[in-house]
Amino acid sequence: MKDFLISPSILSADCARLGEDTANMLASGGDMVHFDVMDNHYVPNLTMGPMVCKALRNYGITAPIDVHLMVKPVDRIIPDFAKAGATYITVHPETSEHLDRTLQIIKDYGCKAGVAFNPATSLSYLDYVIDKIDLILLMSVNPGFGHQSFIRSNLSKLCQARKLIDISGNYIHLAIDGGVKVDNLSEIADAGANMFVVGSAIFNTKNYQKVINTMRKILDQITHS
Repeated sequence: MKDFLISPSILSADCARLGEDTANMLASGGDMVHFDVMDNHYVPNLTMGPMVCKALRNYGITAPIDVHLMVKPVDRIIPDFAKAGATYITVHPETSEHLDRTLQIIKDYGCKAGVAFNPATSLSYLDYVIDKIDLILLMSVNPGFGHQSFIRSNLSKLCQARKLIDISGNYIHLAIDGGVKVDNLSEIADAGANMFVVGSAIFNTKNYQKVINTMRKILDQITHS
């Protein structure tokens, strides 16, 4: 799969002008919006809810929104985000009593389903649900906060996930989230990722387009290699 997607995480955006900042990022070349939801229970932080997702849609954001739910329990809030305009809804296996049922709820509400794996979470869950998902998200930091460093053991995990996707024959995006920057993008892509969740490396700069263009050039070299 060579359709590389840059999915900036608005967790690092300017919350005081979130609609404007998100639109600026997309106009600068971002492919989609990564929307981190944390509950101060499953992870030690508290972030945005469905009203913020709806507000972005009302502002005029039409790009795909991947709502990454780091909340427990998770089933109850899925309909709220689906109605608020989520395109993808991604959940962690640990947040669901019955992962298969949770994924079906996402599908029933017309969204694409994703499963996220923390650094120490086994990919073995995929043995039972890979035919039901559209996105696999590997966390390359421990979830809860931005500005963390990339955990390099996830490169081998990426390779494993890519093999499982290829064996399945299904069209599934493989995303990486945490510590993704210009200087490690190439090796992450080489390991099998095609979707890159990037936070501070974009939003903490003055020129989003410059960073995204640099990333795009790196990915184009891999595409044509």
